[in-house]
Amino acid sequence: MRAVLTGHTRGLGAALAAALLARGIATLGLARRGNAALAARYPQLLREVVLDLSDSAALQGWLDGSELHAWLAGAAHVLLINNAGVVGPVGTLDVQSPAQLARAVALNVSAPLMLAAAFAEAARATPDRRIVHISSGAARQPIAGWSFYCASKAALDHHARTVAADAVPGLRICSLAPGVIDTDMQAEVRASDPARFPQRARFVAMHAEGTLLAPAVVAERLLGYLLGDAFGAQPVADLRDL
Repeated sequence: MRAVLTGHTRGLGAALAAALLARGIATLGLARRGNAALAARYPQLLREVVLDLSDSAALQGWLDGSELHAWLAGAAHVLLINNAGVVGPVGTLDVQSPAQLARAVALNVSAPLMLAAAFAEAARATPDRRIVHISSGAARQPIAGWSFYCASKAALDHHARTVAADAVPGLRICSLAPGVIDTDMQAEVRASDPARFPQRARFVAMHAEGTLLAPAVVAERLLGYLLGDAFGAQPVADLRDL
């Protein structure tokens, strides 16, 4: 079994990488920087590619090479976890920078779709191909100040629905909301300007009340689902309901 994981250096991504490697699953991590601790602990299992996934040209350049094909070659089971993403720009439409939006869309939407297509093609002969997009409850309800984040995650949800409708043999996909996790992204949310993000107080309260989920706990549950027989039965799902 082989895995490809984006954003493996922090938060849920780092927890997912640790959980994959602990299971003995060779993992190719794609991120802007490396994960030195995991690289030292699992030198034979972790391969890292330093890549800015918000740079679509750089990502396409890497995909044009042979590394992804070589990584997946010969594996009977392969996984793609599209985890990397950003929450901003935050605020009403008139305060959002088009340049920042372009890079954020490239990271949250273009990169997962590009990687999914390349992964499906590179592992076409593999009998078991599984793709999970890390989505959010924000994909399924409008949240003031989060028009970009809600839209980007909704795009992943609908991508998964449509790919599932294609019914490609051996290919399973799910856009999965993992719940509200205690990560750096949540710290960024709590630091938001309330004028730009009216629901900031709710996230501050969740942190204060200790109701945020631990990344390691979510990673174990997520991988349990991803590796299980039921994966892909629902193209869009919430981990808290499974």
